[in-house]
Amino acid sequence: QVQLVESGGGSAEAGGSLTLSCSYSGALDKTYTVAWVRQSPGQQRETVASIYPESGGGGTYYGNPAKGRFTISHDKDKKTVYLKMVNLEPGDTGTYTCATAHGFVPLNWPNGFTYWGQGTQVTVSS
Repeated sequence: QVQLVESGGGSAEAGGSLTLSCSYSGALDKTYTVAWVRQSPGQQRETVASIYPESGGGGTYYGNPAKGRFTISHDKDKKTVYLKMVNLEPGDTGTYTCATAHGFVPLNWPNGFTYWGQGTQVTVSS
């Protein structure tokens, strides 16, 4: 039983910032990867970033949308994964969903996760 709950979405102006949170619960061990996947209008679903929150190193991986503007991190004690987004652009608008799976999920395989949260909406105005 794995549950994911996102929060932190909202509206921002271009150049602004938002930080999303994903609280996870259940039997996540060091093999679980947690990712932020977004669906933008008119675009295919894509993985923005992923992390191994229960591993010692907390390895991180970034997809092309990150462009060095997003940072994924985690707080193991709080069982929360964060996505800090800065220098937001209108193209960042979309639904951001937290997802997880056992093992490695390639960044170019955004549908390869087993558990999904409900998503949080991000709207960036120009």
